[in-house]
Amino acid sequence: MFSPEGPSLRELAVQALSSVERGYDLLAPKFDHTPFRTPDSVLDAVARALADRGPFDHGLDLCCGTGAGIDVLARVCQQGVTGVDFSAGMLAVARGRRRRTGPPVSYVRADARALPFAPAFDLVVSFGAFGHFLPRELPTLFAQVHSVLRPGGTFAFPVVAPPRPTSRAYWMLLGFDWVMRVRNALWRPPFVMYYRAFRLGEVRRELERAGLTVELTALPEFGQRRDGSPRVRMVLARRAGAQPAAGRVNS
Repeated sequence: MFSPEGPSLRELAVQALSSVERGYDLLAPKFDHTPFRTPDSVLDAVARALADRGPFDHGLDLCCGTGAGIDVLARVCQQGVTGVDFSAGMLAVARGRRRRTGPPVSYVRADARALPFAPAFDLVVSFGAFGHFLPRELPTLFAQVHSVLRPGGTFAFPVVAPPRPTSRAYWMLLGFDWVMRVRNALWRPPFVMYYRAFRLGEVRRELERAGLTVELTALPEFGQRRDGSPRVRMVLARRAGAQPAAGRVNS
């Protein structure tokens, strides 16, 4: 699962017994060499899908981590890109990344549940971070996203179809979630990372309750499951507002 440059078992154990924030501070220097980082294939597919709906002006990467998703925004945003995360260690790595030419990039340390921004963004994205939010926190999280989007702005993120109960992946994820629940019942501070808690039906309802209009689109690069459903979808949740100009999603 890990490359030779990735964290050792001891380092992972120390991280797992820390808070989420402290754990990611510790993991940050080696995070890009773990399977927790969103694969480039997913990032590229999202960038291509968003390019067909852009260009955009200002973009925000919610829970940006080491900044892999910043490159997606840099490809589709013209005026500026911002990354926000609550881990100082992850932000330090993101700031040190070499980037291709593109709009100015800035980073802000903040909690996604209390974003320090005005409604200034035409596009908000997020990759691989939702497992760190309990289901009861989603209304607050999505309300915050709504509050930082300009009228007509879009919140976009990929969602992978859940594995079948007959698959090995299903039982691995189920086992991981139960290990985390036991860990959090016995150890403080808690480390919230539940891979099976983010269910598309519930997420869609909470996005709509936050005042966002939801559209689902398949990412065709990843094909279909046996029942014909997409393996990977992109969620597009739009804040109501003035209709964008042709070829634009921002107001």
